[in-house]
Amino acid sequence: MKPFLLLATRDHNEAAAAEYRSVLRHAGLEPGQLQHIRVESEPLPALELSEYSGVILGGSSFNISDAQKTPIQERVEADLLALLDEIVDTDYPFLGMCYGVGAVTTHLGGTVDRTYGEPVGATEITLTDEGVRDPLTAGISPRFHAFVGHKEAANGTPPGVAVLATGQDCPLQMYRVGANVYVTQFHPELDADDLAARMRIYQHAGYFDPAELDELIAMAYASSVDGQQHLVLRNFVGRYAR
Repeated sequence: MKPFLLLATRDHNEAAAAEYRSVLRHAGLEPGQLQHIRVESEPLPALELSEYSGVILGGSSFNISDAQKTPIQERVEADLLALLDEIVDTDYPFLGMCYGVGAVTTHLGGTVDRTYGEPVGATEITLTDEGVRDPLTAGISPRFHAFVGHKEAANGTPPGVAVLATGQDCPLQMYRVGANVYVTQFHPELDADDLAARMRIYQHAGYFDPAELDELIAMAYASSVDGQQHLVLRNFVGRYAR
């Protein structure tokens, strides 16, 4: 099998390693089946997409809508948007998680801002009729719970996409471009253990009041998130492995 490629933009070694492990575990892959490139560490090399089964873009501490950006953030965004030109134009298998919504929505000419940010926690996701029929949501209930935590989101539906899932506080939770390019606002790679570890890492990054850490961890373990969210990753791998 050709490996999948995980593109990471987390400028924290522990967070980047934890994200890789969570994607690996919940996608059902072995280490040799998931290549890891940290785009924030060095310029994205020229990629031959035919060497991979598909590309997964992880979350980020960067925000597309940031008013002020560091040179590293500007370079990361330029590298990813250039790659998305090829991915979207060729309808190449792609799954962008959380940060991917901002990157792909921007590529499509949509609006990304702070209107529909969501605090760290569990939220109910509702599949649309199109979402119920989509192969990446096979086995998922029409209503399920997943973890979120983001400062920005798409404000409105970008042109030319199929909306697959919606939410109450953040209306656009998952969409598809063409047949093979997917993004989720929720985190299909996170269970309660993963979220607790990530919150400890980002306790002082502005996603929540640091004094609420223990309360939020307890919330994660008491939530209705039951693992259905991981099927997005499993189904992506099952559909595109070659």
